[in-house]
Amino acid sequence: MGITSGLPSATVQVLADHLTKIYGPEAARSVLPRLTSIMQTHRPRVGVDDSVQLSQKDVFLITYPDQVIQPGKLPLQTLHSFLRQRLSGLIGGVHILPFFPSSSDDGFSVVDYLQVDPRFGTWDEIAEIAADFKLMLDGVINHASARSAWYLAFLRGEVPYKDYFITVEPQADLSGVVRPRALPLLTQADTASGPRSVWTTFSPDQIDLNFANPDVLLQIVGALLFYVDHGARVIRLDAIAYLWKEIGTSCIHLPQTHRIVKLLRVIFDALAPGTLLISETNVPHADNISYFGQGDEAHLVYQFPLPPLVLHTFLHHDATHLTDWARTLEPPPPGAAFFNFLASHDGIGLNPARGILSEVELEAVVARVEERGGAVSYRSADSGQQIPYELNISYLDALTPPEEFDSDLRTAVSRILAAHSIILSLRGVPGIYFHSLFGSRNDHAGVERTGAPRSINREKLSLSTLEQALADDQSLRSLVFSGFTRLLRLRVAHPALSPYADQQILSLTPDTFGLLRRAIDGDRQLLCLHNVTDGTLRVDTGIQGPTGDTSIDLLSQEPISLPFVPLEPYQVRWIEFRPAQDRSG
Repeated sequence: MGITSGLPSATVQVLADHLTKIYGPEAARSVLPRLTSIMQTHRPRVGVDDSVQLSQKDVFLITYPDQVIQPGKLPLQTLHSFLRQRLSGLIGGVHILPFFPSSSDDGFSVVDYLQVDPRFGTWDEIAEIAADFKLMLDGVINHASARSAWYLAFLRGEVPYKDYFITVEPQADLSGVVRPRALPLLTQADTASGPRSVWTTFSPDQIDLNFANPDVLLQIVGALLFYVDHGARVIRLDAIAYLWKEIGTSCIHLPQTHRIVKLLRVIFDALAPGTLLISETNVPHADNISYFGQGDEAHLVYQFPLPPLVLHTFLHHDATHLTDWARTLEPPPPGAAFFNFLASHDGIGLNPARGILSEVELEAVVARVEERGGAVSYRSADSGQQIPYELNISYLDALTPPEEFDSDLRTAVSRILAAHSIILSLRGVPGIYFHSLFGSRNDHAGVERTGAPRSINREKLSLSTLEQALADDQSLRSLVFSGFTRLLRLRVAHPALSPYADQQILSLTPDTFGLLRRAIDGDRQLLCLHNVTDGTLRVDTGIQGPTGDTSIDLLSQEPISLPFVPLEPYQVRWIEFRPAQDRSG
């Protein structure tokens, strides 16, 4: 098999072992040659590195394909030119949210996995962006659109699609199934065989795929490799925790799901070394980091506790919970990293903060978000109680008292920059949402238009209007982006902010979040301090600069005499210990 497939025999054996544990030995024997044949069909069209090594330059922008719109130009072309003009040298990667033909959920109800929606552009535009930025694409593999060709063929009872989706008998015990949303788990479908109940974890328009059918796995593997062929360097495994269903279980984090992630890791390591997998699992921390496996599953895992924890920190002017949580973090396996973010196309998930924040503290955050124009999504507990699970609001509005936008704009800007400095300085790979980077506020008109609370943070922007705002150095957008620019320029240049560099979380007073980073090679150290309050502070860091050295705040270029550091309201300082011979720099 190793010779006929063109793959190393050791790789083929590992693939066989994974397939056996997923499907059993007999099915694995028939699936293996089909899998290796698919692998041989796909070879990356653009070059990939033979290393998964990440660096401090790997800051990702999260954006929609039509985030900026320009008359007479394809959105992906507009996005590319905007990225090159505004963000070259400031970010290393871009996560383009789904650009496939889709029937709902802003792209996450995929109609065709292998096509670019012609409203956005073509695969040529995708490849051009990939040539300039490390490209992250979504593998929306838990479900497909109710309008997809696969599902329509399923309804007609056509082979092989009649087993591509999950049907459930009325008497099935689904009481233990974990639900991410307060929506029906099953949706009625009229099939050629009569009425059937199909599994729909997220919405009636998103029909869960049946990975117990190996044909589905093979189709998905082919699609993901197709993305690598067209320049993807990072594959985001959307909603991966719910992939495998088994009646009588919770249907989340099942062993078969982890085994499929391991299988995908082997495939990508064999065909496209340097291509990374990132798991999207909005669940408590222990479950979330389980997708690292033993260093044999995802290369990157989202840090889902960060959005609610950082928000709580600034709302209550108290970094205690954030500090205590960050100090408990164990380093990821070698070569792996956390993906640190505060905002995205989704809302702020609350479940990952449960057990870190009390229910009273979570309720206080929910109340503040509602006061600031946000919405709250709920799910049903076993008792029938409605539990808040997601906050829908722009992160800027969540952080900012409404009156401050008129009376004290610079404080609002300082606060959102301080919040994002935390994810830029923590060990890991940062992801910054487009609307955070450019100072967007709540899009209430979008919610009225769609009826979907998540639309509040998904506004599509006119390029000319955005550029006009950025040209006004007193506008909110310009002030926010200029501040981010200073942070990002320093971030991508400093070796102490490598995802793998050492990190020490400092025990400071509750009004300050601080950490010390040390470069892997050399003696460069960076002390990152964040005033999370509206007061002026004098922080005792407990750190003495090495004898004969000068310490300097890289952001303000002020010399600093440690251990005591002054901080203005919401000020950030990135203080480098500079060896004496480098003082002139």
